[in-house]
Amino acid sequence: MTKWLLILFAFVFIPSVNAEGIEALSITTNPDGSQDYSVTLQVLAIMTALSFIPAAVIMMTSFTRIIVVLAILRQAIGLQQTPSNQILLGMSLFLSIFIMAPVYQKVNQQAIEPYLNEQVTSIQALELAKEPMKEFMLSQVRIKDLETFAKIAGYDTLDSPEATPLIVLIPAFITSELQTAFIIGFMFFIPFLIVDLVVASVLMAMGMMMLSPMIVSMPFKIMLFVLVDGWSLVMGTLAKSFGLGT
Repeated sequence: MTKWLLILFAFVFIPSVNAEGIEALSITTNPDGSQDYSVTLQVLAIMTALSFIPAAVIMMTSFTRIIVVLAILRQAIGLQQTPSNQILLGMSLFLSIFIMAPVYQKVNQQAIEPYLNEQVTSIQALELAKEPMKEFMLSQVRIKDLETFAKIAGYDTLDSPEATPLIVLIPAFITSELQTAFIIGFMFFIPFLIVDLVVASVLMAMGMMMLSPMIVSMPFKIMLFVLVDGWSLVMGTLAKSFGLGT
């Protein structure tokens, strides 16, 4: 899967690579017989573009929605460092791979395999690879966000959502993902907020003003989360929010 991700984002961010490949190193022979070695600008462009892969993984996939929801869930339970940030990032990454697997399969079939078999050029493979990614983002983006960024970019009218350029679609997709993540996080937050309110009311009625309600309510919130099989519920909800299993 990692190999296909690298090839996919190379297509997205390095459209200048031609079908014949590039020269990684150029050698110049001087009149005195010595040789000078220099790296081509295309190689430097490739190495620079590789730094955009993490941003692409975060912003063009399901990763953003998942990590925001999990962070809100941890805050709702009242656990500041458990699960740790590394665990949340790992959970979000592998769940994103699971959710994006059908998209990656389409990209592999339509663009990567034909390119590796030299059936299409890199530019043609780039255009073929964009379609499944655009299809995924269009299935999740809100029309309001799409129209907002289209107007900002100067596109007063678009023939169809499929004709939306990536420069408009990507920020609209990110905004929609944040909106959806906050909505899901709010729904997860409500039950834990009710537990906090009940515990705070009981402590106040008993006159225990000096005891922090957060300390008392945390075990009850953890117990509630475990009893309802919370992790399975959260992961299933996130997967279904992208249309899986429906």
